[in-house]
Amino acid sequence: MTVMPAMEPAPARTALRRRYLMCRPEHFAVTYAINPWMDPAAGADAGRAVAQWEALRNAYLALGHEVSLIDPVPGLPDMVFAANGALVVGGRVYGARFAHAERRAEGPAYAAWLRANGFADVLEAEHTNEGEGDFLTLDHVILAGTGFRTEIAAHQEAQEFLGRPVVTLRLVDPRFYHLDTALFPLGGDNVAYYPGAFSPGSRAVLERLFPDAVLADERDAAVLGLNAVCDGRNVVINAEAEGLIGTLRDRGYEPVPVDLSELRKAGGGPKCCTLELRA
Repeated sequence: MTVMPAMEPAPARTALRRRYLMCRPEHFAVTYAINPWMDPAAGADAGRAVAQWEALRNAYLALGHEVSLIDPVPGLPDMVFAANGALVVGGRVYGARFAHAERRAEGPAYAAWLRANGFADVLEAEHTNEGEGDFLTLDHVILAGTGFRTEIAAHQEAQEFLGRPVVTLRLVDPRFYHLDTALFPLGGDNVAYYPGAFSPGSRAVLERLFPDAVLADERDAAVLGLNAVCDGRNVVINAEAEGLIGTLRDRGYEPVPVDLSELRKAGGGPKCCTLELRA
């Protein structure tokens, strides 16, 4: 009789308390189309969006995280997507400079809030970038997306300002127009990502940097399952990404499913709604 070797148990994961900035979607609407998810003709239910957002905020609070709020500005329906508002690392703020005119006023609004709340070192970017939408921070490196919104010159500008190595990754599928729609950090030294969102060279870079990464399939990526937030143990993730949720659980993470289907009509998920304030 052949005895199968016992499977090694998943490693223990440690959650770290985080501080997040969020913006209540009081003015949420889909009135223009600047990504493939947006269809003004389909409409959006602002009341339902607020309820889903409140559930996301409550999930963070239940996990012990601190959540600060920025006041929404009338006329900026996408301001709910706080991740795009800046990149905050080591108490320094690299400000957003949006690609589309419809969102351009969000950058100064977030910069003003950050200055007023203890972040004095704020750089107004010279190059187009959309904050944590295209910059994802790990312990020793920042992964930076390009191809649709953020310019490569912004990667260089952020590296000089923050003093952290920045690795450029090229996105090639318009559905995944920001890096945070195709990849998220699992703590400080690993990631989960959808390979099909990246150019061949960028896939090779990810394979070299993260040989133990969690890989998502197209089905889970297509419901923005990679637009997730991990505190090292808990992963706040779109509930429809069932396959990825199972994989994460098998790897020792604790998925926290949420429903953000209304906000997904504008191309957003949990991460899009969440800017991490790294002191």
